[in-house]
Amino acid sequence: MKIAVTYENGQIFQHFGHTETFKIYEIDGKDITESKTIGTEGNGHGALSGFLKSKGVDILICGGIGAGAKTALSEAGIKLFGGVSGNADQAVKDYLNGNLSYKPDIMCSHHDHDHDHQHGKNCGHGNCGSHE
Repeated sequence: MKIAVTYENGQIFQHFGHTETFKIYEIDGKDITESKTIGTEGNGHGALSGFLKSKGVDILICGGIGAGAKTALSEAGIKLFGGVSGNADQAVKDYLNGNLSYKPDIMCSHHDHDHDHQHGKNCGHGNCGSHE
């Protein structure tokens, strides 16, 4: 199994469509057997799902993510765990131990130009905020 995490300076990058780096973890059972960081080769937003699929990724852990990207990931067969923040390595360990805190309904909709409400986890874009 392969898990990808949006990645910047050891942390989970908070806007999927703008991430420039993923950390990819090779998993055997509940053990991380290998990890490496890879650049997105200039891909962004919707193209990232195809990029991840081409790398054999099964699961994505990220911060904020838009509806189009969620759909593209689903169509690519990649399971999404969004609304996660903090240390990337720890998030993968938490996932493997069944302790990952995530938001299944995460949505960063800044593309919709509707910022009159707060939504999702901080996606690093203006006033995207967290609603609990």
